[in-house]
Amino acid sequence: MKRLSRTQVDAYRRDGFLFPLPMLGAAERDEKLAALARYEAWLGGPLSKAERQWFTMPYLFLPWFDALVRDQRILDVVEDLIGPDILVWTSTFWIKEPGSPTFAAWHQDCAYFGLEPPEIATVWLALTDASSLAGCMNVIPWQGRPRLYRHGARRHADSINRGGQSVLEPLDEAKAVAMALPAGSFSLHHGLCLHRSAPNRAAHRRIGLGFNYMPTQVRSIGSVRLSAMLVRGQDRFGHFDLIEPPARELDETGLRRHAEAYARYGENYREQIARHEAEFRTA
Repeated sequence: MKRLSRTQVDAYRRDGFLFPLPMLGAAERDEKLAALARYEAWLGGPLSKAERQWFTMPYLFLPWFDALVRDQRILDVVEDLIGPDILVWTSTFWIKEPGSPTFAAWHQDCAYFGLEPPEIATVWLALTDASSLAGCMNVIPWQGRPRLYRHGARRHADSINRGGQSVLEPLDEAKAVAMALPAGSFSLHHGLCLHRSAPNRAAHRRIGLGFNYMPTQVRSIGSVRLSAMLVRGQDRFGHFDLIEPPARELDETGLRRHAEAYARYGENYREQIARHEAEFRTA
């Protein structure tokens, strides 16, 4: 193992999540927040008000975001959980403005990904404090063998998730754990880990960055050929079109690659919503 202890690995296998893991110091956080402000200036307003495409897969056109995705302090932890050959598939800015009603209902990341096996390890890096007051993630530890729950794409107006997905089965919410993160630390959760988040009632922006990692043997079960980026090891399977990292911030090549990858991602997501609903109707 590179960074985690056996106790930490066992806890992740038992519960489906692990937190908090320290990473960024104050100077590094300030640097990333300044880069975010620069990006928002290019957008012409807060990222939380922008079109969804601009907070999805930013590692394709923002070198500073790409550097975080590839940071050895994160990859050493991820390798301890999924092995040495690692792809990053999608990544997201998760920003809640102070006092905003934005929330996430109980859901599992893998519900509409269409990836098999569902061995996704999601890193959630806090650039500002993600307390319970600020709407941090809540998670429910696995009880027995993890499984996929039935979801509905409710498309709630204030949902932070793409499909507004929510679990339609009864859950034991009494077992929920608030996964609060101090600024500069990160958490991990498995793609089948049940989680949600409440609105931000704090006086500051809750700014988080999500990175979805998977071992290279994971494949897409949909009809759309998807893209991913190799961030460690080798890809011996070729299940995804591999994308190069960005050379310069917001350059034409990076934006073009992003537009193509995002279009494929969206097409697959819509296909997987329909597939999920059809499977549970006939189950």
